[in-house]
Amino acid sequence: MSDEIRERRKNEHVEIAMAQQDAKISDFDRLRFVHYSMPSIDVSDVQLKSELDDFTLSSPIYINAMTGGSDWTKQINEKLAVIAREAGLAMAVGSTHAALRNPNQRDSFKVVRETHPEGIIFSNVGADVPVDKAVEAVELLDAQALQVHVNAPQELVMPEGNRTFSAWKSNLEKIVKQVHVPVIVKEVGFGMSQAFIDDLYELGVKYVDVSGRGGTNFVDIENERRSLKDMSYLSQWGQSTVESLLESKHAQSYMTIFASGGVRTPLDAIKCLALGAKAVGMSRPFLNQLENKGITATLEYVEQFHEQLTHIMTMLNAKTIAELSEVPVIFDLQLQNWIAQRHLDI
Repeated sequence: MSDEIRERRKNEHVEIAMAQQDAKISDFDRLRFVHYSMPSIDVSDVQLKSELDDFTLSSPIYINAMTGGSDWTKQINEKLAVIAREAGLAMAVGSTHAALRNPNQRDSFKVVRETHPEGIIFSNVGADVPVDKAVEAVELLDAQALQVHVNAPQELVMPEGNRTFSAWKSNLEKIVKQVHVPVIVKEVGFGMSQAFIDDLYELGVKYVDVSGRGGTNFVDIENERRSLKDMSYLSQWGQSTVESLLESKHAQSYMTIFASGGVRTPLDAIKCLALGAKAVGMSRPFLNQLENKGITATLEYVEQFHEQLTHIMTMLNAKTIAELSEVPVIFDLQLQNWIAQRHLDI
């Protein structure tokens, strides 16, 4: 594939993603909290920082992997890095494969570190990238962690996508052993199962982003790029973010779980944290705010998001992210059915 085609594909991904709409009914709406009328804490008591084994996040919200690899996406990455710097957010870049193949595109990623020199930055590669290139991706950004994305459905719908996956697990195991920063295995919107999370742990993975169905839909994005647009029937493939977090429950005592995929509001983010996530990634909400309203408005959006997180945590009587995992949660019949059929110990 030529560099020109790759650059055009990066731009198409962003354009189509921005045009997508959030689902009107989400699995986040299928669980509720039990209201207690008299909190014993003040808003000022609430701490939003998330303490992880390898670093501390000052906010449980982070800007998740989106883009890079073209002139336009370089501008987006620079603006996102400004948001991350000013709002105290960690930030992941999109797949760095374009930069690893074409030195002319390295700046579209390096601009993030140049703009946010003290920030927590996650680099990003696919599960098929050679180990030396994974190491290079970390060095490119002086990254604190490396996201390794798994995206088999996207590749299979993508007209020019990958068709070979049998080496992914063994390659991932090599990456985990040789990269000197934590490896975060990240789905791209199709969710994770209990069995897959167990397999990752056996490979030495300690961090996962379950990234469930409900947000940016890469089946729809790649189907739009197909000449016949003939694979829309796979639009609902995979587990939702809520289902994926339920699937991860058994591993939360020894693995660090991140959540992303379809997070629309501070309440959705709190529900992720209550289901055991240590941090919550968001992509399209930041992208749309930034491209439609600008940096100042996006910073105001983040400030309000943080403020509302503290207000909801106050209502739940939870001072910390850790205390949210002790809050009672009520599941509707559809989620109860998932829990029962999957024999999950919740």
